[in-house]
Amino acid sequence: MGVALPQAAFALPITVVILRPFLMALPKELEEAALLDGASRVGFFWRILLPLSGPGMVTVGVLAFVGSWNAYLLPLLLLQGDMRTLPLGVADFSSEHSADTAGVFAFTTLAMIPALVFFLAMQKRIVNGLQGAVKG
Repeated sequence: MGVALPQAAFALPITVVILRPFLMALPKELEEAALLDGASRVGFFWRILLPLSGPGMVTVGVLAFVGSWNAYLLPLLLLQGDMRTLPLGVADFSSEHSADTAGVFAFTTLAMIPALVFFLAMQKRIVNGLQGAVKG
């Protein structure tokens, strides 16, 4: 939790930068129509706004995931003992006097696979999320 909460806090600025214009592009008429149909403001949020903001949320989620996956300094400062993240594990292959280049390449390749698979699975939604909420 000591690493996860600050990582989430560090992802907030880019989240705001991406989601604000995305949500501002939604027409005001959607909210007015939902209120006329009897939906409350909370109902509008859950039933209309969140489903429409799906591509933006996926974009922000992927960027936050990749950012925290590659974090080095914060886990280095907070984690103790045998607890290591992947970038810290890569750093363990080198010392002051030598470096195991083959080990670093192998570890980096294996560490990159989950993030790459996640990115490739969500690639289409990321592009849609960066284009905006309303097309046309």
